[in-house]
Amino acid sequence: MIKIAPVFSDRMVLQKGKNISVFGTGDNGERVCVSFGNSSAQTVVSDGKWLVKLPAVNEYADGLEMTVSCGGYNRKFTDIAVGEVWLAGGQSNMEYELQNCTTGKQHLENDKPNVRFYYTPKINSLEPDYEAVVTNTGWSRFEGESPKAWSAVGYIFAKELSEKLGCTVGIIGCNWGGTKACHWMSEESLQSDRDMRFDYDKYIALIEGKSEEQLTEEYREYERYSNEWERKKGEYYANTPDPSWDECIRLCGECKYPGPPLPLNPMSPGALYRSMIKLVCPYTLAGFLYYQGESDDDNPGAYYKMLRGLIDLWRSDWDEAELPFMIVQLPMHRYSGDEDRKNWCIIREAQDKIFRTVKNTGLAVCIDCGEFNEIHPHDKENVAHRLCLQALYNVYGDKNDEYNAPMFGSCIIKDGEIEVTVRTSTPLVQRIKDSGFEIAGADGEFRHAVCAVSGNKLSVSSSEVPEPLHVRYLWTNYSADIPIYNEAGLPLAPFRA
Repeated sequence: MIKIAPVFSDRMVLQKGKNISVFGTGDNGERVCVSFGNSSAQTVVSDGKWLVKLPAVNEYADGLEMTVSCGGYNRKFTDIAVGEVWLAGGQSNMEYELQNCTTGKQHLENDKPNVRFYYTPKINSLEPDYEAVVTNTGWSRFEGESPKAWSAVGYIFAKELSEKLGCTVGIIGCNWGGTKACHWMSEESLQSDRDMRFDYDKYIALIEGKSEEQLTEEYREYERYSNEWERKKGEYYANTPDPSWDECIRLCGECKYPGPPLPLNPMSPGALYRSMIKLVCPYTLAGFLYYQGESDDDNPGAYYKMLRGLIDLWRSDWDEAELPFMIVQLPMHRYSGDEDRKNWCIIREAQDKIFRTVKNTGLAVCIDCGEFNEIHPHDKENVAHRLCLQALYNVYGDKNDEYNAPMFGSCIIKDGEIEVTVRTSTPLVQRIKDSGFEIAGADGEFRHAVCAVSGNKLSVSSSEVPEPLHVRYLWTNYSADIPIYNEAGLPLAPFRA
């Protein structure tokens, strides 16, 4: 008998203006028919899979029904909306729940949004109960306890977009804290480029020559250790007036998270692509929202290729070569005990380069949305709002230039200064004097610089560097001071040139 992918349920949102993909699994040769409104289409199961494409619906609508039938099997879905559907991918800052964000309580108590949510279950497809877990999922409305656990960024984005467009917006939450880009990519794609094999090669070396039983026991041993460690950690933080991480480690032992990259570990190359992305692909989308990069700071130089590879892979899987991809640029962050290795600067630069070089991408510049000593900023309003501005500009044809943050354009050396021209829709505003800029001469040693602002021009100089050759702005993992905005209130993106 056929199975319908679990992302299809009552209350689902289908994408307006594109052919609607309906898919699942079954026995070869079975004939599947899908009816929706005045349209119907059918196909035959091949290689254990089936996919039906229905004609596009070009008007927003609610209260619709769909029927999937095969032989004597019939299943009806009700309360369907045609609207806008976005997949919210990434790691913990996209996963961060609405109930925990600064404005979460206000939203949960007062909102009556036209937003629906599907949460892709967080489970490795190699776990014995995978099928049972993923089958017991479905779309939910903004009611009851469910919205508390929705992605704060995804929800706030959807609420604003819904209000702007006057339609239902559906979010497919597909995220997991602590994940790297390689976890969301296929093993085949990681093998395709030497620079993308950083984690994959370590994974292969670890599992080589081991039986499935050995690999399973190794991971279960880690799970037992981790569960006990989490219990000790919980007791320590609950019973200690002024807890510290170092003291926690001393009392509880080594924190081994995320554990060895074994096949059963969701934090292994390809695991979440196989377990989560493939579960919802190719559900018809308006595009992707993506907030990730923090966990790739151990190999930042490869991040441009990783993110580019991920975008290409997802677009290929959805069979849409320019499917919109909206990126959150990493904000400021550093833990108090860490040195400033400037690795987050390289990741931000890679995200900026993606925006400049890959068609149909958007960049929400959020350099001012971080917190010192906290990798999970509590305020998600600006992040979601700026993502929405990028979607409106790049996807929905609202070509208001004020939706784009100011970004580096070009620079020249002029009379012992470096003059930077910024791409911005409104004049620049210097909120904090003499902050954020550094320049260097032939020796490559960067020194603090001062900056004068005029319109969209920045004149950067230093008495210590009479013959400047290089300039950079906010080239640091963390600074509390964000000096340059434009009059539309958007911060200048960090850069070096």
